[in-house]
Amino acid sequence: MAETKREIERKYDAPAEHFRLPDLHKVPGVSEVIDKGVVELDAVYYDTPDQRLAAHRITLRRRTGGDDAGWHLKLPVALSEGIRDEVRAPLSDDVPRVLSGLVRSRIRESELVPVVRLLTSRDVTHLTGADGVLLAEVCVDAVRAERVGGENAVAWTEIEVELADDGDPEFLGKVEKRLRRAGVERSAAGSKLARALDETGAGAPREAPAAAPVTAGDHILARLREQRDILVELDPAVRRDLPDAVHQMRVATRRLRSAFKTYKKVLDPAVTEPVGQELKWLAGELGIDRDREVLTERLTERIDALPRTLLLGPVRGRLRIWAVARRLGSRRHTVSVLDGKRYLALLETLDALLADPPLRPAGERPAAEVLVKAALKDHARLAARIERAEALAPGTERDHALHDARKAAKRARYAGETAVPVLGKQAKKFTKRVKKVQSLLGDHQDSVVAREALRDLAIQAHAAGETAFAWGLLYGQEQAAAADRERELPKVWNRAAEPGLSAG
Repeated sequence: MAETKREIERKYDAPAEHFRLPDLHKVPGVSEVIDKGVVELDAVYYDTPDQRLAAHRITLRRRTGGDDAGWHLKLPVALSEGIRDEVRAPLSDDVPRVLSGLVRSRIRESELVPVVRLLTSRDVTHLTGADGVLLAEVCVDAVRAERVGGENAVAWTEIEVELADDGDPEFLGKVEKRLRRAGVERSAAGSKLARALDETGAGAPREAPAAAPVTAGDHILARLREQRDILVELDPAVRRDLPDAVHQMRVATRRLRSAFKTYKKVLDPAVTEPVGQELKWLAGELGIDRDREVLTERLTERIDALPRTLLLGPVRGRLRIWAVARRLGSRRHTVSVLDGKRYLALLETLDALLADPPLRPAGERPAAEVLVKAALKDHARLAARIERAEALAPGTERDHALHDARKAAKRARYAGETAVPVLGKQAKKFTKRVKKVQSLLGDHQDSVVAREALRDLAIQAHAAGETAFAWGLLYGQEQAAAADRERELPKVWNRAAEPGLSAG
C-alpha cells in the first residue's frame, strides 16, 4: 500500500555551520515555538545509471530514522513554489512495485540503483498557533552526502520549512521574512539530492538549452517534443487516478498523431504513420477510462436536474451499480496498458524519432509559409465535412457525419495551436473559433453516446422489474439536446468559416 502527502516547503542555506534559528515567536501568527529534539536520518537515493529521475526533478529514496521511515517518491507539482507530492510505501529491501510503476515512463526498462547516501542530523522545531494547531515544521539539517561506491563526500547545513497539512502557504512567507533578517537566503538547489549530485560530482552532464526554433521543421519538432514530454509526465498522474489525467494524456496522443498527419510535407509519412497508428491504439485504450468518466458525469448531472417526483424507481442506485462495474474494469485495463511492453516501446520510438527526425526538404522552409498552408488545408477539410453533414437528414448517418466533422475540427484546432508561436494573434483567433465548433460537435457526440447508455440502463431496469420511466425521460432530453446543437451549428460555423490566416 502507498499513501500520498502534498508537501509544500522552502529550503534555505544556513549562513554558518553551527547556525541557530532566530527567535521565531516574532513570526506573525506563531503562539508557541516547540523544540522537538534531534533526529538521525539515513537515506539512500535511487536512480537509473544515467540519472533519468534527477533530470525530471524526481527523487526516490529509502530512509530509516524519524517517524516516517520507508520509501519516499517525490513528484514535482510546482517546484518554483516548493510543492511536491510525496508518495510513501513501507520499508522493504527492494524498490516497491507501486513506486517503480510511477516512474516507469521515465526509466522504461532501465534498472534503479543506489546513487547517493545522505546522513542527516535533523534539529526539529514546531511552530503552532494560538489554538495549538501546527502551522509549520522548521528543521535545521546538518547533512553529509556521499556517492554510493565512490569516495567523494560533502557536508553542509540547510534550513527546511515545511507547511503543515492544510496550512496557509502565505505563512511560509512570514517565516521567510524572519529568517532573512537573520542572514538566511533561499537555497539554489531544488533538493538535497540535487545538491549532493552537484557537489560530489556524481551528477550526469546537463544538456545545453535547445536553440530557438526558426524553420518550419524546428517549430513542428518543438510541438512534438512538448507533447511527448506531456505524455511522459502524465503517466504517474494517470496511475494515481488524478482528476483529468487520463483526458490530458489522451489529448497529448491525439496532438502528436494529428501533427504527423497535418505535416506530411515536413515529416516523412513512411516513418511517422506507423508511430501514428500506435498513438491511435494508445488513445483508444485510454478512451475506455475517459469515456466512462465523461459519460457517468453527464448522466449524474441529468439525474440531479430532474425533479424528485420524476425519479421513479432506484434510478441513482442503478446508475451507481452500472458506473462502478465499468470503472473497476476500465481502471485495471488502463494500468495494465501502461505496464505493457507495447506502450513502453511507443515511448522509445517517439524518443528515437525526435532524436533523428525524418525531415523532408519542406522542413527548411520559412515557418509561417508552411504552417499557414497546413492549417488552411485542415480547415478546408473541416468545411467539407460540415457541408456533408448538414446536407443529410437527421438520424444515424448524420450523427456519424457530425462525429467525423468533430475529428476534423480537432485536427484544424491543433494546427492552429502549432502556428501560434509564429503567427500570434491570428492563429489564436483561428484556434478559438475552430475550438468552439469542436466543442459544439463534441457535445452532440456525447449526447449520441449517452442515449446508447440510457437505452442499456432502461433495459437493465426493465429486466429487474423496475420502471424505466426516468431512463426514457432522460433519453428524450438527450435527443432534444442533440437537436439543439444541430440547430446551433450553422451560426457557430459561420464565425469560423473564414480562417483569417496569412503568412504575410
